Amino acid sequence: MEVARRSFPRLVTACVVAALPLLLLACGDDDAKPAAATVAGSSSPVATAAAAPRKGGTLVVSASSDPGQLNPAITTAGGTHFAAGSIYNGLVELDKDFKPAPDLAESWTVSEDGKTYTFKLAKGVKWHDGVPFTSADVKFTFEQVLLKFHARTKAGMEPALAGIEIPDDLTVIFRFKTPYAPLLQQLNVIEAPIVAKHLYEGTDIQNNPANLKPVGTGPFRFVEYKKGQQLSLERNPDYFKPGLPYLDKLVFTIIPQDATRVLAFENKEVDYVGLPGADVARFEKLDGVFVGRTAAGSGGSFCVSTIIPNLEKAPLDKLEVRQALNLAIDRNRMVKQILFDQGDAARGPLASTLWAFDKSLSPFEYSAQKANDAFEKAGLKKGGDGNRFKLTAVFPTSQSKLGEILKENFTAVGVDLELKLLEVNEANQTVFMKREFDLGFASYCNGPDPEIGVRRVYDSTNIKPVLFSNGAAYRNPKVDDLFNRGVAEVTREKRVPIYAELQKTLLADMPYFWLLETRNAYAVRTNLRDIRPWTSSLAEYAWLDK
Repeated sequence: MEVARRSFPRLVTACVVAALPLLLLACGDDDAKPAAATVAGSSSPVATAAAAPRKGGTLVVSASSDPGQLNPAITTAGGTHFAAGSIYNGLVELDKDFKPAPDLAESWTVSEDGKTYTFKLAKGVKWHDGVPFTSADVKFTFEQVLLKFHARTKAGMEPALAGIEIPDDLTVIFRFKTPYAPLLQQLNVIEAPIVAKHLYEGTDIQNNPANLKPVGTGPFRFVEYKKGQQLSLERNPDYFKPGLPYLDKLVFTIIPQDATRVLAFENKEVDYVGLPGADVARFEKLDGVFVGRTAAGSGGSFCVSTIIPNLEKAPLDKLEVRQALNLAIDRNRMVKQILFDQGDAARGPLASTLWAFDKSLSPFEYSAQKANDAFEKAGLKKGGDGNRFKLTAVFPTSQSKLGEILKENFTAVGVDLELKLLEVNEANQTVFMKREFDLGFASYCNGPDPEIGVRRVYDSTNIKPVLFSNGAAYRNPKVDDLFNRGVAEVTREKRVPIYAELQKTLLADMPYFWLLETRNAYAVRTNLRDIRPWTSSLAEYAWLDK
């Protein structure tokens, strides 16, 4: 069955995707509704019939964190993907509604039983160093990089994958043990960026020099990376998509502080900024500024801010302790004071906007009194200092406000919380790689399918030193089995009740504390057209009008 084929009429990507029951896709934001030259809730201002894309110019993007390194295939960290995504490609790209379109693969077919996917690769693609791109790069990337180091791809695909075949340089065949519905949504530059075999084969992949001086196939190629300051990219003149990109240069300026980022935009030092919730309403009133929202971002989609308890440490290994701590958390206060109502209190391990979310779930109860009673019942009495026990929370500095609220919440129930605030990459290393923590933090992005971003958090086979994996070290054979059953079904109608049972099981075990469902707001100038913030290759189609 033919599914998609590449075409570039008037230098703009176009393709038609056949409707397959097993490939039903999740919706992101509302459908775009034109309003003059802008689209509310869409990517950014778009071209009118009278305005054709023009070439040239430099786009300066504000980045809230240092990427740390520039190989997005070995991490799911949003900061890395945001900066490096424009250097690479996936086999497919996803629109804002998560529908697949050609990228490095110009077409694909899916077997009737849903177990075999065959991809035909685009011809004439070259790495930025001039070496031809082939199917061997795809096979190598999955087998030696993604399935070892990329938490979402590893947890979702590894248990189901039977093998990858490359019968020729332009054909890749994925074979699965059972029907595997989510694959096409796992192949974009966020979930599966393809890296160069000739640079990585036989090396220490996590410490390869190419991680700091990357060579990709993408629309922009590497120029310079100054840690903590700036990443500079330039137009790839040999890009395989005719006419793209339009911009000459793409610069990421690293500004960790919210207020400083916003001020840089207002002073016209940057052209794109992710907006803190506190500034959204004000920016919506500014002339010459477009404010957009998307359910997706550089690190994924449908993200849930989550506290990670180390279940290998007492007293967090006891369910009654985790239940009491959960009662002590004031999520509604976090929504108001951290998100400024630009998001919601989480109701469980899945974002409520994801199609698999169990709508029967109630909001979490907040009651310091009930939390105190639960601790007393568990035999955890207050000592002479008024504390029952002490915990250390390792958080990124960007989450300091959340940490402060959590500290106040826990103090009210006799838990002494010490906040250890670290630079984001150091915090992630401390939690996921070194496992030196009581409580950690992650924004676990669900992705458009539970198999993509949810499974990696709870699957017992994913308790490994891999960023954004099962950081709690949670084990439940029933949960592993439910994930296996859920992905083996090819229709949502059959999958939904399986994931409903999964959510109820996880809530009963309380292996994590799910706090907030975040929404991404951003601001761009109205002369910036067709920027795509739902993908980390956000400027591939962008152009400057005037």
